Amino acid sequence: MKKILLVFALFLGVVQTQAQESNLQLKGTVADTVAQYVYLQKFHNKMFTTIDSAKVKDGNFSFKTKVKTPDLYGLSVNTESSPLYVFLEKDPITVKLSPKKYYTASVVEGSASQDLFEAYKKSKDVEISKFITENPKSIVSAYVLYRNWSYRLTPEQITQNIALLDKSLQNTTYVKELKELAVVLDGLAVGKKAPDFTANDPDGKPVRLYDNLKGYTLVDFWASWCGPCRKENPNIVAAYKEFHEKGFNIVGISLDKKKENWIKGIKDDNLTWTHVSDLLFWNSAVAKLYGVRAIPGNYLVDSKGIIVAKNLHGEELQSTLKRLLGQAN
Repeated sequence: MKKILLVFALFLGVVQTQAQESNLQLKGTVADTVAQYVYLQKFHNKMFTTIDSAKVKDGNFSFKTKVKTPDLYGLSVNTESSPLYVFLEKDPITVKLSPKKYYTASVVEGSASQDLFEAYKKSKDVEISKFITENPKSIVSAYVLYRNWSYRLTPEQITQNIALLDKSLQNTTYVKELKELAVVLDGLAVGKKAPDFTANDPDGKPVRLYDNLKGYTLVDFWASWCGPCRKENPNIVAAYKEFHEKGFNIVGISLDKKKENWIKGIKDDNLTWTHVSDLLFWNSAVAKLYGVRAIPGNYLVDSKGIIVAKNLHGEELQSTLKRLLGQAN
């Protein structure tokens, strides 16, 4: 352990993790594209928003945008697709940007945070507490706890890992949102009452959750763009067909962005139950209310709104319904 800690310390050097606003020293080259612009995007809530663009001249681009560093940003030649994830710092950074294979051929030089992030992605069987302990001052630790681990941990585990982060990271957006999430999830434990909500169906009509509680209701979070959700949908359809007449109901909440994609997904997957969405992607008000950080995700609630189970997938959904409702005729 001591040897590992020393390696990471030498690897990162003296890292200033308190985000400071400064002019970027970011330049690079583009390959495998005829794009005329490179877009700089800011990360927030699993989404990227374009904050600047640079014209490509003779295959080169550069940014001197004033931004807060160190932090995660995106570089892209197309704002409609996922960008290259890059941790920017106040020091000069050079990027060889290639959109091939989701930017995996791109190379970032000059960012210690990026080097640590790449090392993290290549690691197997990562223990998040150990990773944070070895890198308590790195913005990467706060990010991966927020992005890759928050949906796997209990509220207590989230709080325990936050405490391992250096005090210089405690005011970052990642930590602030993790603290809020821990409070929300604590109120959503099995045995507690599910929050009521009202959202619009595909016809724009408001639907209230508590008006749809009959027997047992699956509050199901999904999206048409979510591959694992679409893979899980046949299992949910089968459960609905088998148990609906015995008291199983579903209210689907989509994290889609485009209405036409949402409606097509419902039709293509034969999802014949109640659906709502505010079409705000990860800014979904209902997803935030339920502490949803990954999809597919769900809560099973009884007729009084009490949560009886969470994140039931595959055979577990079927077996739980058989236990609660009995074998369908």
